[in-house]
Amino acid sequence: MDMQQEENTQIWTKRFISLFLTNISVFFVFYGLVTTLPLYAIGELHQTDKEAGLLLSGFLLSAIIVRPFSGKLLDVFGKKKLLVLSIVGYFICTVLYLFIHPFGLLLGLRFIQGIFFSIITTAAGSLAADIVPAKRKGAGLGYFTMSTNLAVVIGPFIGLLLIQYSTFKVLFIVMSICILAGGILALTVNTDDLPKPIHEGKLTFKFDDLFERKALPVAAIASLVAFSYASVLSFLSIYAQQKDLMAVASLFYAVFAASMLITRPYTGKLYDTKGPQFVIIPGIISFAIGLVMLTFVEGPVLFLSAAIFVGFGYGAVTTSLQALAVQSTAIQRSGYATATYFTMFDLGIALGSYILGMVAVQAGYASVYLSGAGLLGVVFIIYLLRLAKMKPKKVVNI
Repeated sequence: MDMQQEENTQIWTKRFISLFLTNISVFFVFYGLVTTLPLYAIGELHQTDKEAGLLLSGFLLSAIIVRPFSGKLLDVFGKKKLLVLSIVGYFICTVLYLFIHPFGLLLGLRFIQGIFFSIITTAAGSLAADIVPAKRKGAGLGYFTMSTNLAVVIGPFIGLLLIQYSTFKVLFIVMSICILAGGILALTVNTDDLPKPIHEGKLTFKFDDLFERKALPVAAIASLVAFSYASVLSFLSIYAQQKDLMAVASLFYAVFAASMLITRPYTGKLYDTKGPQFVIIPGIISFAIGLVMLTFVEGPVLFLSAAIFVGFGYGAVTTSLQALAVQSTAIQRSGYATATYFTMFDLGIALGSYILGMVAVQAGYASVYLSGAGLLGVVFIIYLLRLAKMKPKKVVNI
């Protein structure tokens, strides 16, 4: 009986590891291409900086458009089946970078690849939520998110290394091999014992087929957090250049990721034993402190110290909110909850990049980070008033 109980609470099972590595491969390609494709567009295709920026915008646009529909698609066609098929599409798109050179066609390719990315990440996140034992949801999803954190560092590092010492052709080949390996691993994930979704067997797109109502309050909070995170994701390199800190800019992301990875086991355990508020509240405070530090940064010490606070805060808050969104509804609706969460999160990043970009033009990049910290103050108040007493549902994995 004890052995059975231990098995039911184990996180690092064979299928969890396979899904973890699959997710790394997907985000490795995503972050590797996000970092290198603008350089490819400018250096090889002779485009402007503004046109190069469209390569990320087009990708995110398709992901945001498709994301609400992905929960229903997973319901009708099956999470594993759609995961594997979408990885095949993602792989084909990655291979096509070798052959597509006109910039207009490249933008179209990015848009299509964003569709597959949206479905893959929703399917993988939903499967992870189903696989992780109910009593260890916070820790399990926290560990799963580590795959994304690792890719944040590995993808840009290897991508930039490859184009520095080799060619873009080699880069695209390596990326293709990586996602092919991820697809093979996805095939090994056993889903026979997971709860089957309740659906009519046909595609209908009512509101409840697009969004999970019970997850919307949490997802709305996540969108505001993502809005603030856009200040780091979109403008940090430019800000570092202005402050003569480009020599340590890459170190910022390494420290940022290390801060998330080191604290992840503790925050996950705290979430499961004490409750979400014991992770989310300190996380919001830490994230805000990190952004305020960036506002006043003048040298590398404060710059890298900010990375520690931002890394811990962002990692603690986003992972906990994702777990809370999934736990706010029935396990059969985990796909819809995951899709709702990521839809709002992607929307927050897209709006944040655009609006904070206007703030940067009018008031400078220091104001961007101060604005992000101010918004997190609003998030803190909203969370205390509306969500702090929210209890994750005690569900049982079937």
